[in-house]
Amino acid sequence: MSKTLTVKENGEAIYNIYIEKDYNSLDTVLRELKTAGHRICIVSDTTISKYYMEEVVEIAKDYSTLVETFTLKPGEEYKNLDSVNRLYEYLIQSKFDRNDFLIALGGGVVGDLTGYVAATYLRGISFIQMPTTLLSMVDSSIGGKTGVDFAAYKNMVGAFKQPKAVYINTATLKTLTPRIYHSGFGEVTKYGYIQDKEFDQWLCDHVDALLNMESDVLEYMIYRSCDNKRVVVEEDPTEKGIRATLNFGHTLGHAIEKMMDFQLLHGECVSIGMVVAAYMSYKRGMISEQDLNRIRETLIQFQLPVTVKQLDEETLIAITQNDKKMEAGKIKFILLDGIGHAVIDSTVTKEEMLEGFRYVVEK
Repeated sequence: MSKTLTVKENGEAIYNIYIEKDYNSLDTVLRELKTAGHRICIVSDTTISKYYMEEVVEIAKDYSTLVETFTLKPGEEYKNLDSVNRLYEYLIQSKFDRNDFLIALGGGVVGDLTGYVAATYLRGISFIQMPTTLLSMVDSSIGGKTGVDFAAYKNMVGAFKQPKAVYINTATLKTLTPRIYHSGFGEVTKYGYIQDKEFDQWLCDHVDALLNMESDVLEYMIYRSCDNKRVVVEEDPTEKGIRATLNFGHTLGHAIEKMMDFQLLHGECVSIGMVVAAYMSYKRGMISEQDLNRIRETLIQFQLPVTVKQLDEETLIAITQNDKKMEAGKIKFILLDGIGHAVIDSTVTKEEMLEGFRYVVEK
């Protein structure tokens, strides 16, 4: 059974999130968005396009004057300005105008990059998010944050650009490797820790069903995760306040991701980063040791790492200090004041971060 969520801005509906089991309703969405009479460029990567490009092209061609396709190589290392430039050049040569549409068919890398191009090509062109990984379904496809990596800095170049729709086909999860699927739980579990204690308990009660991709629980998990993100981005669309809580586990997680040269997946790094942040919260007396252990154990149950090899500590701290979430020279760190309640803290010291990092170093 399909589900739909509506994201609003200042009380006005700006786009829908469609959670479906196939692409059978995509024609209805394209009709509602009035894509007919305009061009569509479907952006994907070479892995995803093998599975879904043909089907999406077949549907889209009945609702456009022309369907073009553009494929990237898969992986975080291609989420950069070189790929952006190639896509700009392709759109220019194909004579795309600002009334045309882009479709991001893929995971977070494809979605972030396509969204950034949509925000900047001809000062803005409409785009649709069609996420195909768990992580992109529950996190990066929602909320309008787009961007690419620049040199050593993750997501340093970007723009806010809301999609016209988010179309989630849960069947695409079946073609993921187990590791990429499990990586998505790094973002799913986060919602329970930062704002939804009841959801955290539900996740703990349904670990096996979720790992086995049982259809109904899978759909509910995605719906509840998307709804949690919707609540936050509606209140704070451009990250001036509460939206920063969505970065729980990300500050040191991003630094670890970079230092591991992206050998660990984003969700895996977030998992390790959440354990660091939970330990720091415990040391400050904000959560109990039982809470800390529960977080670790839940992440392990979802097949996520909670430790990492020893990394150069000075480099690690230096990378966090180059983080785009810095404010007036201070890192905005997200801590837990009990499971289900995150707080933004700018008083975290280098020593606290190092102690937290040492807690997750493989013994």
